[in-house]
Amino acid sequence: MTHHTHDLTDRLARAQKAAAEAGMDALLISPGADLRYLTGYEALPLERLTCLVLPAGGDPLMVVPALEKPAAEASPLGGLGLDIVPWNETDDPYALVASRLPGAGAGAGAARTVGLDNHMWAEKVLNFRRVLPGAEQVLAGPVLSDLRMRKTAAEVESLRAAGAAIDAVHRRVPEWLRPGRTEREVGQDIADAILAAGHATVDFVIVGSGPNGASPHHELSDRVIQAGDQVVVDIGGAMPDGYCSDSTRNYSLGAPSAEYAEYFAVLLAAQTAQCEAVRPGITAEELDAVGRDLITAAGYGDKFIHRTGHGIGLETHEEPYIVSGSARPLEPGMAFSIEPGIYLAGKHGARIEDIAVCTADGGERLNLTTRELVVVDL
Repeated sequence: MTHHTHDLTDRLARAQKAAAEAGMDALLISPGADLRYLTGYEALPLERLTCLVLPAGGDPLMVVPALEKPAAEASPLGGLGLDIVPWNETDDPYALVASRLPGAGAGAGAARTVGLDNHMWAEKVLNFRRVLPGAEQVLAGPVLSDLRMRKTAAEVESLRAAGAAIDAVHRRVPEWLRPGRTEREVGQDIADAILAAGHATVDFVIVGSGPNGASPHHELSDRVIQAGDQVVVDIGGAMPDGYCSDSTRNYSLGAPSAEYAEYFAVLLAAQTAQCEAVRPGITAEELDAVGRDLITAAGYGDKFIHRTGHGIGLETHEEPYIVSGSARPLEPGMAFSIEPGIYLAGKHGARIEDIAVCTADGGERLNLTTRELVVVDL
């Protein structure tokens, strides 16, 4: 997806309006997904300050280290007509930002509430505290996540392309799962394939074999994969446009035990029911309960130890979270993972994960490889 200037201009305007409605005088956005969402600029997160100054009213501006100005101008940001203000090595960039905030130097009229992006480094937050002693600093996250979690048709198309790319990798996993290979060796093959399938970066590779499959975020180890193992493979990356993939499938080197087959069938039924339950108006916690109730009824409730899922977009984990306690109703354009799991500590585990998008009248799954246990022929 190429960022069209009018899309970014619209995002900036909507963020300003949302900030004003939330009672913020300005947003300060440092490098990360929020900055990329608003300007298309994938700035490097460095010790030198790069910061979008987005006043609730008036013109936004971009403060950058002088040596980063050419990169900023070459990015989609350069086409937005924003004032790009460079600072030199001996300048105080925080004082520069403070001087450009609404009402700077006006005493009573000065910015009173400033929203900072949620992933701003602590050293930058505290430097803003130093130059803005009279301002209340709050999180910009609630304002920006409200915009970011409602995906446009173009964003859904980006997520669909990311889903197809990770599906292509899952189709090849049986080639690499062989007795005698380590998780790390298999993980390297998968990482290479994630890039070959069109991703710009590899975000994570989880190859949880045997008992390691019972640790949801295991990643990789030197454990040697053995005949008879079940393996959880959870993989994802970011495409060149920044949109992320994330899908989990399960593999067995030979036929599984009766114990494993029994709970895998429960998990598959639960995950399928959850995917089919996606629609506008169902709440995050109701969707979580659709799968959790089935798993609990089968006697595995205490083995499903995490939430059902997380939103996805320019970050792998973002709003909305599909979790008990969240009464947020789903809306068209929201995209999120559905990934219930059952984990038997010390033995094995399973998780099935698809990315789903809420549509006007239901939902769409963006991962289309088989959800069944894939038995690898030895």
